Amino acid sequence: MHIQPKDPHLQETLLNYSQESDPLKRKALEDDIWQKYGSENTAFVLDMSGFSLLTRKYGIVHYLSMIRRMQLTVEPIIVSHGGRIIKFEADNCFAVFPEPASAARTAITIQHAIAAANILTSEDMDIHVTIGIDYGKILILNEDDMYGDAVNRACKMGEDIGKADDILITKEAMDMIPEEARIEGKPIEVSIGGMNTPAYQIIYRTDAEEEQQ
Repeated sequence: MHIQPKDPHLQETLLNYSQESDPLKRKALEDDIWQKYGSENTAFVLDMSGFSLLTRKYGIVHYLSMIRRMQLTVEPIIVSHGGRIIKFEADNCFAVFPEPASAARTAITIQHAIAAANILTSEDMDIHVTIGIDYGKILILNEDDMYGDAVNRACKMGEDIGKADDILITKEAMDMIPEEARIEGKPIEVSIGGMNTPAYQIIYRTDAEEEQQ
């Protein structure tokens, strides 16, 4: 973890924590960080699929152009659904939402938008993404990075476990979505950090899939 020195108070508190031997004082410093920079949020992590294969086949410039198109597609959708983009990093997007329902709706909208755009592009330019969602305590540092168990779980599902076009959400986050939101999911179990974690694969159909029926 590399934190840019944009916040002198944060830097000083982290340094004091690392040098403090008294457990009670350490706990007070930790509480200070969580109070100033922590909140309960929905972590949303999007990852583009096929980086290695597409880069080997078509070159890095080809893939970078696809990343730029992905960014221009997902940013307005996230913002319009009340989300906050923390950062774009390589072919990932990290964002937070106040609650899981808006994150799930955003994920479905993004998958629809990308599927629609893929109809207009050649196969070698088709974009596919995987999205992981979880809810919990999150530290947002320097306004451009995010940390916490919820972030780790969303990353694991979005980057490693999910397949192209998947939307995966932990059971804890899915349970927070009201029934009237009409967001359906198939129960699954994922392994995160060596622990089996109940989750859901959100069910949706793109316009392209509906046209094939």
